[in-house]
Amino acid sequence: MTAQKKPTAIAALTTLVTLLTAASPALAADTPSFELRLTGGTSYQLRNDVQIPNSDLGTRFSLADAAGEGPIGAVRFEAKWAINDKHGLRLMLAPLSYTEAVTFEDTVLFEGETYQPNQTTDASYKFNSWRIGYFYQFIDTTRTQVDVGATLKVRDAEIRLEQGDTVAFNEDLGLVPLLYFAANHRLSDRWRIGLDVDALGGGPGRAIDLGLTTDYAISDNLLLGLEARILDGGADIDELFNFAQFGSVGLSLSTEF
Repeated sequence: MTAQKKPTAIAALTTLVTLLTAASPALAADTPSFELRLTGGTSYQLRNDVQIPNSDLGTRFSLADAAGEGPIGAVRFEAKWAINDKHGLRLMLAPLSYTEAVTFEDTVLFEGETYQPNQTTDASYKFNSWRIGYFYQFIDTTRTQVDVGATLKVRDAEIRLEQGDTVAFNEDLGLVPLLYFAANHRLSDRWRIGLDVDALGGGPGRAIDLGLTTDYAISDNLLLGLEARILDGGADIDELFNFAQFGSVGLSLSTEF
């Protein structure tokens, strides 16, 4: 079982916010400074391959096959703060978890425990994502905005299997750096389309969060939207092998002021 200490991650995020805020000039009074977006919908488990540990002492199995695709409830909240006309900060909260009763066809070795086939097992999977980031408004016209930046992601993950008195889990609380890109375009006074991505790959793993949005302005500063998203990533290291992919769709409500 591996985990990083939470205080270290929180201290790094706090330092980033303090430095950026102190270094940026005040925002003009007539410039919208905040954007808030809340999305609720369903997520589907497209892939979830697990082996812990990543050796002969662990069995590779598919949680997606065992637990099914879903649907799984999905909620996402994002806030963007424009410090001035070029620089800004963003906060994103995206919890994701489920527990399902599964039955394995073969014996499964997981985190030092042995799980028997054809017996009911409670399988739990958690991959909460808490992020804070900096963005620079690279393009800003009356119809198109493009942001580029970087994100610090706090990964709060756990995989747990329970079969009778046999219980084992692997949890991981760690900090992951990501690159950020977002683009929004006004099709008309009412309609907007957008794309955003937090991603980084290389070495033993990858992390990708890609979203597409369509919004309709129901008032001057309130928008109703449809959002589709792919979350993909994982790691192949000595302690574990886990690669998962989730697809989600949802309705969103957003405002700016």
